[in-house]
This record gives sequence, C-alpha cells and structure tokens, in this order.
Amino acid sequence: MLHRKLYQICCEGREVCVFLRDQQRWIDQARVLDIEGDLVTLRYETDEEDEVCSWEEMIRLESIGSVSQKLASVPRGNVEPLVSDDCPEAEQIRNHPSDSNPE
Repeated sequence: MLHRKLYQICCEGREVCVFLRDQQRWIDQARVLDIEGDLVTLRYETDEEDEVCSWEEMIRLESIGSVSQKLASVPRGNVEPLVSDDCPEAEQIRNHPSDSNPE
C-alpha cells in the first residue's frame, strides 16, 4: 500500500515529509523523484548555518515509517486571507455579517 501511495505522490510531484524509522529522523519538504523496486529516491534541501544544501537520497521502502503532507496553511493573527478572483464562489472565504460581534 505504501508503495502505491508513494508512486502516486511521485507522479503528482507533491512535497511531503518522510519519517525514517531506522534513523529516527524526519526529512522535511521532500519530493519523491523515483521508485525502483524497494528503493525510493528523495530530493530535499537543508538550511545550514551559512548555506543551503540540496540532497538526493535513496532510501529503502522498509525504512519509511510515515509520510505526511501539508494540506494548507493560514497565517496567524488578524491577517485577511488572499482570495483569488478565479476561485469558484463556493470555495471563496468571505466575511459574513453574522460573523461580526454585535454591539
């Protein structure tokens, strides 16, 4: 099952976070480049003190304990979210009069 889901993520080019069981570490914002047999090739970047490093790593499928994906993010605070005019009306976020506090 994991193999099929990783293949789907690879085809869609989505960014994921991968937990490696044997190393007890997360790889953040990785792209699945290829799956060949039981080897998964990931590409990701790390931000070191004075440089950004780009990595390509081959990992055995059995080492992958978890794969997560960020679905959405919203800034905290009183920031009005950006709404595209091209977005379908049913999916647009709007302030409704009932949302405001009555005085």
